[in-house]
Amino acid sequence: MKIIKTAVAGTMESSDIMITLSPAAEGISIDLDSTVKEQFGGQICAVIRETLQKMGITAAEVSAVDKGALDCTVKARTEAAALRAGDTQADWEGLP
Repeated sequence: MKIIKTAVAGTMESSDIMITLSPAAEGISIDLDSTVKEQFGGQICAVIRETLQKMGITAAEVSAVDKGALDCTVKARTEAAALRAGDTQADWEGLP
């Protein structure tokens, strides 16, 4: 899947994460702002990167503002933003 426009998923509420995906020439770059970055920043970035790779996305700029979200929430918000920003019809059933 290719990211063709900027899209957002999530909120700034406690225990949530706001993911913004934008088109990029190549590679996945992640800018993370998190209240728990020291402890869990690496894990949050790994979940975002793994989710995008499983969706076949190889180029994207990611901005993530985390307020203590669990891994399942990070994954769900990343998937939602990718489907909104992608060049395909939303296929929630076919997600990995």
